[in-house]
Amino acid sequence: MIPWNFPLLMQAWKLSPALATGNTVVMKTAEQTPLSALRVGELIIEAGFPPGVVNILSGYGPTAGAAIARHMDIDKLAFTGSTEVGHLVMEAAAKSNLKRVTLELGGKSPNIVFADADMDMAIEGAHHSLFFNQGQCCNAGSRLFVEEKCYDDFVAKSVEKARQRTVGDPFDPNTKQGPQIDQEQFDKIMSYIESGMREGAQMLCGGHRWGDRGFFIEPTVFANVKNDMKIAQEEIFGPVMSIIKFKDIDEVIHLANTTMYGLAAGVWTKDITKAHAIANNVRAGTVWVNCYHVFDAAAPFGGFKQSGMGRELGEYCLEHYTEVKTVTIKL
Repeated sequence: MIPWNFPLLMQAWKLSPALATGNTVVMKTAEQTPLSALRVGELIIEAGFPPGVVNILSGYGPTAGAAIARHMDIDKLAFTGSTEVGHLVMEAAAKSNLKRVTLELGGKSPNIVFADADMDMAIEGAHHSLFFNQGQCCNAGSRLFVEEKCYDDFVAKSVEKARQRTVGDPFDPNTKQGPQIDQEQFDKIMSYIESGMREGAQMLCGGHRWGDRGFFIEPTVFANVKNDMKIAQEEIFGPVMSIIKFKDIDEVIHLANTTMYGLAAGVWTKDITKAHAIANNVRAGTVWVNCYHVFDAAAPFGGFKQSGMGRELGEYCLEHYTEVKTVTIKL
């Protein structure tokens, strides 16, 4: 079962290991984005796949998705989506045939900037880590921790960069940020912006609908965010940057781990000892050093804690689509 934020990529991530290990597949697309998967289905037929090897199902989660999770003849279920729905999927799998389950769920990923970092690169990287794909990314660097020595300068430059971001028609090559996926997501993001202001965070730019039609939201930056605020703990899935100040490495490791999620993390520093300390001590399935959103098909991806279980990509992924059997023969 794949999500709506990267429908074609997620289809590839799910189909490839399942087919490579000899399985047949039933794939349910997100109700918001069925068309790309159906086009791939046409190409699968054109390529000559035997009938029944890949089955693409367009439907809603509470009906089609629930039926898959409960089905007694499905042996393995791979789900990418929210942590909330991940709980339901795992419960349904447990109550049915104990089908194997891998879950790639939500995140609230810490992105940590030390004062000794290449500041221009860190500002660009932090901007990309959050605003990429309209902020609709499970591993977005949505908890931006900046060392107090460089905090004010970093915030000022990040706000200026957000203000320069071009919002508009996604088919225009000059556009950097298109609309959110639908009305529900738009309303959810706006409610988080209101929550940030209500709890005392300082909104320095954005915070409003862009234009007078569609689901466009201005790139939004909050400063003086506290780690226990709602915008610092819950997954917003939108173009809302929350910048949190920290004093030293021990404090930021503690703050970074104070979340139910553990999908990804980033660290920006010229000190390799600091980079290793963050990588070793922050509980996240992926840690990027002086970069963000860098993927490779050979590098496993997945989360700790309530960001899920199991891994996509790499050799580890293939293990989820096989069973180990022991055969003992007396000679």
